[in-house]
Amino acid sequence: MAFSKYTRRNKIRLRIRKALVGTAERPRLSVYRSNKEIYAQIIDDTTGKTITAASSRDKGFSSEENKAEIAKLVGKAIAEKAKEAGVEAVAFDRGGYLYHGRVKQLAEGAREGGLKF
Repeated sequence: MAFSKYTRRNKIRLRIRKALVGTAERPRLSVYRSNKEIYAQIIDDTTGKTITAASSRDKGFSSEENKAEIAKLVGKAIAEKAKEAGVEAVAFDRGGYLYHGRVKQLAEGAREGGLKF
């Protein structure tokens, strides 16, 4: 029996999260991608708190650019906010999505913004 797309992604997500834990020194950069938007959070799993977040729904992102370009800008925005919060290095949690397309663009934007993976 084939799994649905949602079930398959969830299984992959849980497998990734089993090995990936965000600490205070190296929090987790979590990515969620919907059909229209992309969201990123930096999370400290030891306290269960979100340190900072950015998304394509924030002000300053025009809908005239394509979704991959917007994802790169979100990556740069999350890196900027992380620097302000004192975060230098993160563990990248792709959330069960393939490291391709918008997820990859977000990661590259965060690296260009100065985050270390």
